[in-house]
Amino acid sequence: MSAGDPPAPLKGARLLFSLDPAVSYLNHGSFGAVPIGVQRAQQRLRDEIEANPHKFYTQGMLDRVVHTRRHIAAFLGADPDGSALVPNTTAAVSLILQTLRFGSADEVLLTDHGYGAVAMATRRQCRRVGATARTVALPLSASDAEVISRVRAALRPGKTRLLIIDQIASATSATFPVREIAAAAREHDIPVLVDAAHVPGMFPVDVSAIGADFWVGNLHKWAFAPRGTALLAVAPQWRRRIEPLVVSWEQDEGFPLAVEYQGTIDYTPWLAAPAGLFTLRTLGWEAVRAHNAALVAYGQRVVGAALGLAPADLPQPATPEVAMRVVPLPAGLASTPPEAIALRLLISDKLATETAVNAWGGRGLLRLSAQVYNRPEEYDRLAERLPPLLASLTTPR
Repeated sequence: MSAGDPPAPLKGARLLFSLDPAVSYLNHGSFGAVPIGVQRAQQRLRDEIEANPHKFYTQGMLDRVVHTRRHIAAFLGADPDGSALVPNTTAAVSLILQTLRFGSADEVLLTDHGYGAVAMATRRQCRRVGATARTVALPLSASDAEVISRVRAALRPGKTRLLIIDQIASATSATFPVREIAAAAREHDIPVLVDAAHVPGMFPVDVSAIGADFWVGNLHKWAFAPRGTALLAVAPQWRRRIEPLVVSWEQDEGFPLAVEYQGTIDYTPWLAAPAGLFTLRTLGWEAVRAHNAALVAYGQRVVGAALGLAPADLPQPATPEVAMRVVPLPAGLASTPPEAIALRLLISDKLATETAVNAWGGRGLLRLSAQVYNRPEEYDRLAERLPPLLASLTTPR
């Protein structure tokens, strides 16, 4: 296989999913796709609940949650006693923002690659107390050294009370050297929250080695867990200070049980998550990572070429195992969030293809994902049909 060839499909992988065969699903990054075997594992848990709800919730349920948490924490290299299962990354961010108790003289530092809902939650919390949310710009083409330099220069010791940094940015698919950034912030005693929503299952991670104060990643994207499964890891010095967003019966137990136990919420996504990790291992995690990275690189290349972009115009991730890549759209298209949503819906409707479209830095970015159920011909078909669709949006009537 030459450097320009797409990877061979993983045998039988497509049959593990219940996706509509009439749709090219090139957007695994947004909501994931749950394998059929994991769906069935979760349904068995739901059946168990409905057979005897009282028994499920009162006899051993918390022990099962703890066991699951330990299994997931081991997979991610996190301390199981310093981690908590949570619904998703954005819920964990709100939890941390509530815990830190900012004052009117404080600020939270974000980057312009940050997830929109995280930025919204940060600004809301800052407004409540009169604090400031400030953003540092990181060029899409920036090297790791430049990223570290820019973030370091933006820190304000004594004023910056929290730095929120993505490990893999949702809108741009950029990867950031979070271990080095956490070390730089630690020099000034500035806490760091790593938004690693896309990390679990996409590439190996040793959470404890990163050295962040807070790290949170979703397992329902690339680790094949049911939606509503994420792990929040908290450094030892913060664990006694964590304040759950909702107070329930395990409040006096402290972190992590006070965060995990929320009465009659649905715990089945968490308890079925190990079945997702089993699926990943059965397929061969190294094979999955290699397939996805090579296929999305192929997709970026063919779609970019169809839009007249040279290889140098296509942003390349610092971490080659990333399974998402972006293709810059022609100037004037999807340059605002409403326009990006409209274009995404149009691609879905007219081309029977699911993608992500984001407005970033005044330009539209088409984000492609690759998962084991995808085929090269899906990207070829998008490359063939997307340019006429985009041209119809700019042609005078």
